[in-house]
Amino acid sequence: MRILIANDDGVLAPGLKALHGALEDYADCVVVAPAEDRSGASSALSLDKPLRPFTLDNGFIGLNGTPTDCVHLGLNALFDDSVDMVVAGINLGANLGDDVLYSGTVAAALEGRFLARPAMAFSLVGRQPDNLPAAAAIARQLVTAHEQLELPPRTVLNINIPNLPLEHIKGIQLTRLGHRARAAKPVKWVDPRGKEGYWISVAGDAEDGGDGTDFHAVMQGYVSVTPLRIDKTHFEVFDRLGDWLNDLGI
Repeated sequence: MRILIANDDGVLAPGLKALHGALEDYADCVVVAPAEDRSGASSALSLDKPLRPFTLDNGFIGLNGTPTDCVHLGLNALFDDSVDMVVAGINLGANLGDDVLYSGTVAAALEGRFLARPAMAFSLVGRQPDNLPAAAAIARQLVTAHEQLELPPRTVLNINIPNLPLEHIKGIQLTRLGHRARAAKPVKWVDPRGKEGYWISVAGDAEDGGDGTDFHAVMQGYVSVTPLRIDKTHFEVFDRLGDWLNDLGI
């Protein structure tokens, strides 16, 4: 079995090393990751430049592209037809609720949707690497147990791990995505030459973060596992939208 590991924090990120270390004796693990931090890249593909892979001393492959570029190239060129599963992470920072719209970590897992085995995205709910060993242990437990799991095609698991030592993690909960409040306004900035610019501000707090959500689970000390699907069709509005279109008489 071959697992392709990617991330959005960059090929030198400690979370990537921790995830590889947790899985390297379970499967043939190959790593393709961005040359630099590409957090927030979502599912962007680089269509305006050639992608140039390079290999580090530890065997990890870096790429001058996005997380999606990394998995796309890994699956379709570097390891053509030989990858069985895609695992992304371990991201330093949460990917909860609406974060999945922007997350490069989740996007890397989504690019593995064509494979028969479920793709997984792992995030540690904290910016410091102190509890990466706990997150890596959880990742190993879930990945090695995936063979007992039967899911519909193109299902991706988004997994958030509380920033706690392993012995303080209470367990694992199946959750839905919560929702954040609107983000704070961009911060205006003026450079030394008087030119104006803006910094994207912090994400909003949890607005829908009650029982059953990924926000609630990690706040209570549980690992959150949320299944994501690729099909974004809003089937529940078909009848109303159909009536509206019919009334237009076009």
